[in-house]
Amino acid sequence: MDRSINFRGIAGSAGNIMQGMGKFVFGNEGIESKEDSYVERYLDRISNGTIPDDRRSAMTELQSLVAESRSAQMSFGAMGFPILLNILKEDREDVELVRGALETFVSALTPIETSQGPKTEVQPASVNSDLLSRETENISLLLSLLSEEDFYVRYYTIQLLTALLTNSLKRLQEAILLIPRGITVLMDMLMDREVIRNEALLLLTYLTRDAEEIQKIVVFEGVFEKIFSIIREEGHSDGGVVVQDCLELLNNLIRHNASNQMLLKETMGFDPLISILKIRRGSAFNFTQQKTVNLLGALNTVELLLMGGPSGEAGKDANKNANQTALAQKKILDHLLLLGVESQWAPVALRCMALRCIGNLVLRNPQNLDSLARKQVGEEPHVQPALNAIFSIILRTSIAQEFVAADYVFKCFCERNPNGQALLASTIAPHPNQGDTHGPASDMPFGSVLLQALVSSDVNADMEVLQIQLETPTPSLGRTEPVLHRIVTCLSIAASTDGENDQNNQPEEPYIQPVILRLLIIWLVDCSNAVNCLLESAVHLNYIIELASSKRYTACVRGLAAVVLGACILYNASREKGRDAFAVADAISQKIGLTTYFLRFDELRKSLAHPLSEQHHRMELSRSSANSMSDFQEIEEDETNKDDQHPVLSEIFDSQFVNFLSKLEADIRENIMDIFSRTKTATAVLPTELEQKNGEVDGEYIKRLKSFVEKQCNEMQDLLARNAMLAEELVRTGAGTTTDTSQKPSSGRERVQIEALRQELEGAKRQIEALKAEKSQIEAEANNQRNLSVKLESDLKSLSEAYNSIEQANYCLDAEVKTLRQGGSVPYPDVEAIKAQAKEEAEKDSEAELNDLLVCLGQEQTKVEKLSTRLAELGEDVDTLLQGIGDDTAIQDDDDDDEDEEE
Repeated sequence: MDRSINFRGIAGSAGNIMQGMGKFVFGNEGIESKEDSYVERYLDRISNGTIPDDRRSAMTELQSLVAESRSAQMSFGAMGFPILLNILKEDREDVELVRGALETFVSALTPIETSQGPKTEVQPASVNSDLLSRETENISLLLSLLSEEDFYVRYYTIQLLTALLTNSLKRLQEAILLIPRGITVLMDMLMDREVIRNEALLLLTYLTRDAEEIQKIVVFEGVFEKIFSIIREEGHSDGGVVVQDCLELLNNLIRHNASNQMLLKETMGFDPLISILKIRRGSAFNFTQQKTVNLLGALNTVELLLMGGPSGEAGKDANKNANQTALAQKKILDHLLLLGVESQWAPVALRCMALRCIGNLVLRNPQNLDSLARKQVGEEPHVQPALNAIFSIILRTSIAQEFVAADYVFKCFCERNPNGQALLASTIAPHPNQGDTHGPASDMPFGSVLLQALVSSDVNADMEVLQIQLETPTPSLGRTEPVLHRIVTCLSIAASTDGENDQNNQPEEPYIQPVILRLLIIWLVDCSNAVNCLLESAVHLNYIIELASSKRYTACVRGLAAVVLGACILYNASREKGRDAFAVADAISQKIGLTTYFLRFDELRKSLAHPLSEQHHRMELSRSSANSMSDFQEIEEDETNKDDQHPVLSEIFDSQFVNFLSKLEADIRENIMDIFSRTKTATAVLPTELEQKNGEVDGEYIKRLKSFVEKQCNEMQDLLARNAMLAEELVRTGAGTTTDTSQKPSSGRERVQIEALRQELEGAKRQIEALKAEKSQIEAEANNQRNLSVKLESDLKSLSEAYNSIEQANYCLDAEVKTLRQGGSVPYPDVEAIKAQAKEEAEKDSEAELNDLLVCLGQEQTKVEKLSTRLAELGEDVDTLLQGIGDDTAIQDDDDDDEDEEE
């Protein structure tokens, strides 16, 4: 049969794969798992068996083994996939066998937890998922099984696809997009029986994660109607985990997708969403964990709608405003206030997300802002404005996350809302019953509650922000204590409280001081009266300087204190001595130092460098995160301790405030440098003041001029001292270290002189370095010239020696020639005479024919050869003797030599 041939080929080629993968996963190189042989035996029965019942029995046993053994999972992945895929193709009529094959696949893709082995080892289920999802044909085959009539075939197929998604999400998303009508087949499963519908819903939830193309197809297939239909059938927020899956799928489709949000609004509207958020007033014991998760999912949907499209998109703001308006028309604010403000028995996570949705609903939306300002909460007779109730949450809550969420509502309410800000500010006035701190806060306006919280002396007051005990205020002599002074007192008491906690080994997150310092900064900016009020007492300035300079405080506190000092300089309009901008700048320079002061700004930037607070609240709701989000109250303390920055600081010091501090820092730096470069009095001296007045005696005139000159001299001395201190700070910055105080110059003139000498010394050092470089270059050139000279001398010596050798050889040859001519036994032929004769004959025969000339030349050549032969026999070098023949100069020299010899 074909099955037998197919299995033997697969088994033969997969043996090494199975063994190698087994070693890699389990680290067993010598012992083959017993389950491997069982897997091979079962596959052989399934592939080669002829009895249907025996094949089904083998499939059942194989499924049980694969579900229990990781080794069997690996062996099955190496050998069994082609065999069972072939069954899904060829044996569709055997429904029971197909069921078994699908169930075996599901078991092979389901991880088996074990306490043995390292946690980082490869999971066989993950390897099998990768193998099965590699071929698009396999996914297409599984999708075709969803059309089968058998319920279990469809059910196991859905489970198998879901198991594939958990390990190979991207690959399966790509494969389904390539299969015609792949998404449509899955959408049809939402109309199937409840069990299959739930599995298909979970499958679509996985598929639509970060897959825009799949999201478009799913929305086109009418998924919104099906989602809300299922939610309605399940009982809205009272439903089970199916409602949670529906909301997760819905959020996947509208997250950062403006077109899908618009389609949802135009097709279904927001009424089905509002229905999920409806709860009964006073349902104190109705918030089960699943209902809490379902409501969190619905609030997450609202939050996504209020965020609009992705950041940077052209129509994001328009889409967000449209969603704000549409949701407000559906009275969603009432439901959010009931969940976030009135239902204090609701879980903390639910209250926090509802408050954040309120903030996003009114943010930069005039109509919604007015609605919130007019909204009343509670039941008669305990009715109060919604803003007062939200502010009460800020005062009484002991949970940082709830404080942050309630504060976010006020931040959104005040942003670009001058009318709302004026409304809140208009209520800031002492209340007639302010002395009675135990009275109900609902009877007071917003501003009175704020003032009472700030200056309350009751140890049991609800001012959780400060968490400090204030002394009982005592009446002063005809003058009340300003609120600004009271806040500085709160700041100092908070600092001392933190110090006591440190000594008792009970550290507490120091976020109270930064919050109060932030309030002071906002109060002082662009308000010279507030600056003057703060500087009325010299104790305040000294205390702020201590905060900025002492290392016992955090970098955030030191930096914010430095900003407060800078605001006291930048917005100081006082002319009173000791409280003007010059006095504050002098105090900073003397007690902190300009370099250290400016470093505080850098430390502040680093301490406030954290992700945007909005990102902390964008946790996607899923089955894995649902329990942790619903149990928010239980885990919030652990999360607070793990973070580097307290949640309150992360919310209050957001990116907008950080940018504000950066701009303020630049103005402070410029203003301080300007102070150290000009005199205290900026008014110009009129020439008429130097003239003697009518009726003024000389003594008074001289005295007035002397006073004027003394004043100018004092200001000049102050300016020189400031410049000297500034120069000292610059010297410290350039040196990179802090000099010892015992070695500091005693006067400003000495400091300036030392600075000038230091600059001259640096200039001299630079000149020395330049001269050293020039010297090195000259020395290198001298070495090169010296080496060249030595080489030339060597060459000249070699040439001289060669010339002397040639002269000596020439002299020897001349001597030998003379000896041969005078005393040799064989007469030496007179070559010159022969040449002369040949020349004479040639002149006589010049008119002869050319043949005669050639004959003569031939004869002469013969003579030359004979002479050469003769000379060679005599031992003469013929070539050397023939050199120079034909040269007129050489001939002339020979003639001279002959004449000398004849003489």
